[in-house]
Amino acid sequence: MELKIPPAVVFLVFAGLMYLLASFLPFGYFDFFGRYYLMGVLLFFAAIVAAWALFQFFRLRTTVDPTAPSKASRLVQGGIFAYSRNPMYLALLMVLLGWGIWLGNAFNTLLAAGFVAYMNRFQIIPEETALLESFGKEYRQYCLNVRRWF
Repeated sequence: MELKIPPAVVFLVFAGLMYLLASFLPFGYFDFFGRYYLMGVLLFFAAIVAAWALFQFFRLRTTVDPTAPSKASRLVQGGIFAYSRNPMYLALLMVLLGWGIWLGNAFNTLLAAGFVAYMNRFQIIPEETALLESFGKEYRQYCLNVRRWF
């Protein structure tokens, strides 16, 4: 892996940056009817996606350690992984979007996009390289059938 910063730490850094942006940027505030309901829906689905993904890993008895993808003993392709190659990162993104809605600053979407870009470059691409080395043709076919995020 290029950087061994756990995704949870990256998530917390971006969440903190979103808070700082919302606190100190004098413009960009928004509010709309149902804002908190939308936040709740995002957080609810984030919890479902994360729990479903973790269940798949534990059911197949393979590693959930994102800093050591080469330790994966099995390629998880069923359940939520039939729709997203990275459902746990998708869940983190949904939490960030919910957090951004709660903070109410439109510019937080730029930081959420930055989270996606960072994760793609420094976490997902190195993970995919390691999984390709471990699972070869099976993983390559999986990548052709399932999108990276959703």
